[in-house]
Amino acid sequence: MNFVAMDFETANAKRYSACSLALTVVRNDQIVDEFYSLIKPDTPFFWRNTQIHGIHTADVADAPDFPTLWPHIASLFQRDRLIVAHNASFDIGVLRSSLEHYQLPTPQYLALDTVRTSRQFYPEFSDHKLNTLCAALNIELEHHHNALDDSRACANILLQEAHQFGPERLKSFVKVIA
Repeated sequence: MNFVAMDFETANAKRYSACSLALTVVRNDQIVDEFYSLIKPDTPFFWRNTQIHGIHTADVADAPDFPTLWPHIASLFQRDRLIVAHNASFDIGVLRSSLEHYQLPTPQYLALDTVRTSRQFYPEFSDHKLNTLCAALNIELEHHHNALDDSRACANILLQEAHQFGPERLKSFVKVIA
């Protein structure tokens, strides 16, 4: 399996308020690279979001804004590249909204949601939250809602599903994002 697992955290309810991003790169079924950055949003932090992920305004004071960060990661979002996220509609929405907000071109890429795959493959689980899956599948998740830990956990969930059920069974979950 070759893919990039992605996770965003946001400063508030606005999808373009990304305050951290992590990418976990998988090649030939192995995590080969990871990327993490705080992001300085142009919106204020809402206390509830900070309570969830622990990122404060002061933490991002010297961080790049999204338009500065994007050129460093844009090459990972290519037409034939699979981008994976847990609850992908959120993370894809953050990416899309951030690109639109800053008037950056939107790439076309393939996407897969590990919430959807886990609901199919593990219907017996009480829920399909990231921390629940990690506990049930014995996947390490040190700090839930830390973007890097979450993206790494998402990558490991997909790798375990591919190993347990076969990569062919995952193909029906792949969607084109444009």
